[in-house]
Amino acid sequence: MLRRLATRIVWAVFTIWAVVSLAFVINNALPEDPARAIAGPQARPADVARIRTQLGLDQPLSAQYVRFMSRLVHVHTEPIAKGDEAHASCEPVGPLHFDLGMSYQKRKPVIALIQERLPRTVLLAFAATLVQVLVGVVAGVVAAWRRNSAIDYGTVSMTLLGISAPTFLIGIGLQYLLAYRLRLLPLDGFGRTWTEHLACVVLPALTLGIFGAAYYTRLVRDEMIGLLKQDYVRTARAKGAGDGRVVLRHALRNALMPLVTVIGLDFGALVGGAIVTEKLFRWPGLGQLSIDAVFDRDGPVIMGTVIVASASIIVANILVDLSYALLDPRVRAK
Repeated sequence: MLRRLATRIVWAVFTIWAVVSLAFVINNALPEDPARAIAGPQARPADVARIRTQLGLDQPLSAQYVRFMSRLVHVHTEPIAKGDEAHASCEPVGPLHFDLGMSYQKRKPVIALIQERLPRTVLLAFAATLVQVLVGVVAGVVAAWRRNSAIDYGTVSMTLLGISAPTFLIGIGLQYLLAYRLRLLPLDGFGRTWTEHLACVVLPALTLGIFGAAYYTRLVRDEMIGLLKQDYVRTARAKGAGDGRVVLRHALRNALMPLVTVIGLDFGALVGGAIVTEKLFRWPGLGQLSIDAVFDRDGPVIMGTVIVASASIIVANILVDLSYALLDPRVRAK
């Protein structure tokens, strides 16, 4: 297990480096000039040139890349003096310093912006995943248990509708029904207190959860139908095991492997930012931060959100691999 984990970590570091390098090249290949975006359309050429020099944008792309990667993770053992511009955007963790630079538009360290937005996105991701799992697993188990019945046909039809409908359409429908017509929940926003945060997260979590639960339902249903035909299930029934025990202990337990894989990948992707949903509900998370950065041509923020998104998916993959060993003893034996 330790060797497996070490191999995964090495591949994770390599993957993050590849993703960051590709994002760096694409970001710098865009035709718009970040210095012009910072200075404004009416700025004098001399002012634009000065900003470009301050940001190091006048250097060759290779020099910019080396500077970015060397600043991304570096060692600094001395205390940071107050007003030290060279380390103003650093986040120290012991002797290691992480530096994603300063936001062009917000004039704040990118790490500070991510630290502010990340907990909100994690809250939304957790709530959406909870809806997906609860609704999807229960509906999938019931549909498989009552296969070829009206319940099964109705569930399959609803999942087809849920998968086909885009998330923004589901979100607008929920806003109209639950917020505008029934006035049960806030229309959008984040709120100021924890009570308001929890109320505001319901609609975006339901939007993402309904979309994901439709896929989970079909996945669990198909897996359960195949498992319920297995010999060990028939043996359990022959020994007098009830339907509940057969479905939950024998069939559902073996259907968890593919389900855990999908849950881990979905959660990692949601932590990277649900762009459309966060924008629709004005949820101040990483998704909204990343799309605003793209429109503002804010390179450091774009790179920071790319790193967080790729790291969240990779960490989710590692956790899924480790969970296999807990769910299936055969994996531990390899």
